[in-house]
Amino acid sequence: MKQLQALWQGSLDLGDAFWTWAIVGGLIVNLTTSILFIGLMTFDLPWLALLVGYGCSLPYNFVALVGVWRSSARYEGPSLHVELARGVTAILMVALSVT
Repeated sequence: MKQLQALWQGSLDLGDAFWTWAIVGGLIVNLTTSILFIGLMTFDLPWLALLVGYGCSLPYNFVALVGVWRSSARYEGPSLHVELARGVTAILMVALSVT
C-alpha cells in the first residue's frame, strides 16, 4: 500500500513508476479484468462484468498515469525521457481503458 501511495504522490523513481506500475502493472491489471469481463459476460452477468472490467481497471489506470506524470516532474534526467514516459503512459492507459 505504501508503494501505491508513493506512486500517487510521484515520489517513486520515474523508471519504477513507468516500467513497474504503468507498463507491467497496467498490462496485468487490464488483462486480468478483461478476462474476467469476458467470463462474466458468458455467464450473462453484464452489470457485474462492467463493474469488474471497468471498476477495477479505470481507477488503476488513472493512478498509474498520475503517478508517472508526477514522478516525471521530479525527474532530473533528459527531458526526452519525461516526454516519452508521459506520452507512452497516456496513450497506453487510454488504450487499455477503452478496450
